[in-house]
Amino acid sequence: MTGIGLEHYLILAALVFTIGFYGAVAKKNAIAVLMGVELMLNAVNINMVAFNRFLNADVAMGFVFAIFVIVVAASEVAVGLAIIMKIYRERLVTNVDDIDWLKW
Repeated sequence: MTGIGLEHYLILAALVFTIGFYGAVAKKNAIAVLMGVELMLNAVNINMVAFNRFLNADVAMGFVFAIFVIVVAASEVAVGLAIIMKIYRERLVTNVDDIDWLKW
């Protein structure tokens, strides 16, 4: 029996990305949409680390890019939650269908 290969990581990343995509597209709550986006970014991190590990283990480029994605994701969540809190204070709603300030 062999160990865990690249295919296992790619299947896991595809599953996590699919769950995140469903959460970002199908959910009406803004916080659930942010959680879906975070899952998609984590799936990308799994892919980068797995490809770095199996294709070029000498260079830590995949790990560096994963850290950059984590930093961007953390700042995206901070800004997104601040916007959602501001909208909730003004309109008392977090449903993305009810946030229509930019519509004509």
